[in-house]
Amino acid sequence: MNRRFFAQTIGGVTALSALAGKSALAQSAPGAKPGKIMAIAAHPGDGLFTMGAALAQQIERGGSGILLSLSLGERGAPKNILVQRYGEMQREATLQATALLGAQAIFFPYPDAEIPFNEEISLRTCDAIREHKPDIIVTHWKGSWHKDHRNCHFITGDAVFYAGLATLARSAPPQPVSKLFYADNWEDAEGFVPDTYLDIETVRERWLQACNFYPMWRGETGFRYNDYYSSLSVMRGCLSGFKQAIALMSDVSERAQHSQSL
Repeated sequence: MNRRFFAQTIGGVTALSALAGKSALAQSAPGAKPGKIMAIAAHPGDGLFTMGAALAQQIERGGSGILLSLSLGERGAPKNILVQRYGEMQREATLQATALLGAQAIFFPYPDAEIPFNEEISLRTCDAIREHKPDIIVTHWKGSWHKDHRNCHFITGDAVFYAGLATLARSAPPQPVSKLFYADNWEDAEGFVPDTYLDIETVRERWLQACNFYPMWRGETGFRYNDYYSSLSVMRGCLSGFKQAIALMSDVSERAQHSQSL
């Protein structure tokens, strides 16, 4: 049996039910409070296109959301726009998009295509996690042809570990992260096996409007992001029994189940 989970939310203490013959739609426990979700992306467009719907859904439920961009994605500039100017456009688009969703935007100053994977950036990301205290983190899957995406995956993994390490003294106290997911990104497809499907019907249009602030979303840099991700949400909805959905992959550390009997 394929390991699939279907959820209407990923906040609070939502139960994720295993698929057994037909779709199982998990409901949040009575009285469960929506938490805070943080998307950590190499570039802000990646964050909004692949993680923005999860942010929007959590915020709509009364929770909060943060988009942390490690770079501005400025080297994705089309030939007729200077790299520095395109970075400014990316920043402005992100501020507009997150404002529309009701989320917060954070930018790290690393150059696009040169995001390092080292202790400095991992600890810096750890500090952001400790400061903002997310319950849930969504980031890149490691199976990517893009160097920045791979590094972001490993940076986030180390940062989550450091953030919860009680014996590591930083400016803010430890902050364990309860859930870690990887986003469904066309650039990160190698080995990506979705196991969590999130219902985004009520936030889909707002999410698409937020994505539309980016020139690359409208196909101005070549790839048809709009067509791909808007269609993908319908396809993922077909697989999950929702009208529209996004797919996520849970971290391997969260897949073990412990029971005395079946």
